[in-house]
Amino acid sequence: MAPRTGSRTPASPAPAPAAAPAVPAPALPVLGGRRSSYRERVADALRAALIAGELLPGEVYSAPALAARFGVSATPVREAMLDLAKEGLVDAVPNKGFRVTDVSDRQLDEYTHVRALIEIPTVVALAGTADPVSLEALRPAAREIVAAAVAGDLIAYVEADTRFHLGLLALAGNAHLVQVVRELRGRARLYGLTALSASGRLLASAEEHLELLDALLARDERAVREIMTRHLGHVRGLWAAARA
Repeated sequence: MAPRTGSRTPASPAPAPAAAPAVPAPALPVLGGRRSSYRERVADALRAALIAGELLPGEVYSAPALAARFGVSATPVREAMLDLAKEGLVDAVPNKGFRVTDVSDRQLDEYTHVRALIEIPTVVALAGTADPVSLEALRPAAREIVAAAVAGDLIAYVEADTRFHLGLLALAGNAHLVQVVRELRGRARLYGLTALSASGRLLASAEEHLELLDALLARDERAVREIMTRHLGHVRGLWAAARA
């Protein structure tokens, strides 16, 4: 039967509020705010080899030889080496390849000094601001560093070390700061890394990454400062020992 004139149709019940979507745990930060291309990944591997001292200053390396060494094609290696040449890490040698540039002790000292000025206060501040889940997301990289030290894989060590430190700095939310440190790390040379690995002392330095994470999670700013200061001090010791 039709409703009488003037009567109101009962209002439909309001829909129940939708359940909030589950928030996934944050993944390891994407360094520099973007994902790397294949060419950039090749450049990162070559840069790691330079930093680790696997590619020696003054030596000339051809793109095909490097491609065979890294198991990739020559074209991305050549393109990546041209990128590294723009950064001053290698010089192009016509019809031969690329010569690895040397870095003076003074330059290495200056790079480390600037890194300390940037990284130590930034990481100490993270002890009071960083989300614990985001910090825990860095633990796999820290474990990779330890595993690489145990295996004596210096290139893997440098790559994982770079991801850890830049990922940690990315938690501060300053992409420019991350890029500056990335460039400083790329210009450095850890000439003594091979000797440190051979002596078994590389493992102690690797384990400091896990120690640092634990101090950050404990919100212990004093411990974070001490670990960061000690850890960056190893960098200068690496080439001091190698050049003594």
